This record gives sequence, C-alpha cells and structure tokens, in this order.
Amino acid sequence: MVNTKVELCGITLDNPIIPASGTFGFGYEFAELYDINCLGTFSFKGTTKDARFGNPTPRIAECDRGMINAVGLQNPGVDAVISNELPKLKACFNKPVMANVSGFAVEDYVYTCEKLDKEEQVGWLEVNVSCPNVHGGGMAFGTSAEAAAEVTKAVKAVTTKPVIIKLSPNVTDIVSIAKACEEAGADGISMINTMLGMKIDLKTKKPVIANKMGGFSGPAIKPVAVRMIYQVYEAVNIPIVGMGGVSSAEDVIELMLAGATAVEVGAANLIDPFAARDIVNNLPAVMEKYSIENLSDIIGGAH
Repeated sequence: MVNTKVELCGITLDNPIIPASGTFGFGYEFAELYDINCLGTFSFKGTTKDARFGNPTPRIAECDRGMINAVGLQNPGVDAVISNELPKLKACFNKPVMANVSGFAVEDYVYTCEKLDKEEQVGWLEVNVSCPNVHGGGMAFGTSAEAAAEVTKAVKAVTTKPVIIKLSPNVTDIVSIAKACEEAGADGISMINTMLGMKIDLKTKKPVIANKMGGFSGPAIKPVAVRMIYQVYEAVNIPIVGMGGVSSAEDVIELMLAGATAVEVGAANLIDPFAARDIVNNLPAVMEKYSIENLSDIIGGAH
C-alpha cells in the first residue's frame, strides 16, 4: 500500500495535489461535480483588498499546447470573500484551504493577508507577487528580489500562518528572488506562475487579447517549471509548491523529483473539470509503477 501523504509547512496533506488559484474558483462549483475533499487542498481565487472587475474582454486565447489568459484578478474583494465565499466553501470542503492574495502596494498585501490570516479555514497564505497581466504591482514585485522580500517581510509581520510566496518565471534569475524571500521569512515558495505570452489574429492583424499580453500556461511550460524548481530547490531550505503544465500523475512525480513538496494543477482544470480528481486517483498506480512507497521520500530525488 503506497503512502501519498506529504507535509507542507507543518500541515499534513492526504496527497500533494492542489488545484491552482484562478482555475478552481472558491471550490463549491467543482464540489457539484465531485467530492473535492479527495484533494490535498486547493488555492482559491486570487483575492485583493478591494473588488476588481478585471481586464476587458476578450481575455482568454487558446494556443498550441496551452492557453493565454489576462483575466486581471477579477474578484469581489477580501471582505466579500470572507463574508460570502468562505461560508459556501466551508459547506463542501473540510480541510484547510490555501488563500491566494494579490496586491498593488505593500499595504494592500498586508491588509488582505492580515484579514485572511484570522479565518479558521485558511491553512496557508499564498502571496502572489507574480501576476503578469495586471497593470501596477503584480509582477513588478516578483521581478525584483528587494521588492519580493519587502512584501514577504511586511506580510510575515502581521500573520501567524505559513506564508508561501508565489514567484514569476519572467525573470533572469529566479534563484536570487527565492533566496531573498526565504531570508525575509517566507515559509515556502510557490512556482512557477504563468509566463508572459501573446497571440495575434491573422485576419484582424491585431492581438487576440484586449490586454495584448497575458499569462501563458499549459503543458508547453512544464520543462521551464521543472528547471526552475530544480534550481530553487538547490538554493533554499523551505518547501516548494511546484506548478506549470501539470496534467498527469507522472507530471506530479517529475516536479516532486525536481524539488516540489506539493504540486498545483492549473490550466488542466479549465480543459477538464475532473483533471485534479483523476490525478489524485491515478497517483497510487503511478507510484507503484515507479516503485515509490512513500511520496515524501522522492522530494528532490533528482538531485
């Protein structure tokens, strides 16, 4: 009998499978399709201090081996999330949930994280300093080691729960940014967020997405994710939540061998709403195929 349990920042997960923020809403819509308690946990919709309508449409474009999105962090704001979304989530999910937080200034991150930190359902704060499709803040924090560290330090000062900083792949040296976050007190690193991409319509001769550019995700970015996770694992002593192009149990094993403790599933949920459930179900057989008894034993096994 294989053991799929892993420990993420002191909290035990039944398995390492985590639907990624922005691809799973607040869980209750997926709970109408299957029992989402089979998941390790999930990262809920990116939440900001104030309500956001997001970017103009069109904001999704399909492309080879992936998709580009520029949704722009559409969400009802942290107060509405706490009063409206979390009670609905609690009715269908009985495990700690990962709260994904975005901001446009350090003060925004502090305000939102401090509020969510007080919520009993929240197990971890996944602080997104790497959104590539919003103007101001967002990726700007994630492309500078100093700025990422500043956000980390400020959030840690007002929270008690594990803080996991979500990093951007759209940088020259992701290792130095990860190390700066660790030194500033981060409990974990989440990576990689989407890459910056673009698609042009040959008929209109104009960008397909109204925002012109957006976050490129899907199977095509997995080799970049594996490489970056591998590099960061060698440089830090805090756990990594890996993601980027994951669509199978085999992909999960590969990211864990590179150094991930847990693995997020993103774009695959938008293609097949049962993707994360199926990965959870397939994981034991894939572990047996590769003679893996305890999943936690393979973290960083490729090093």
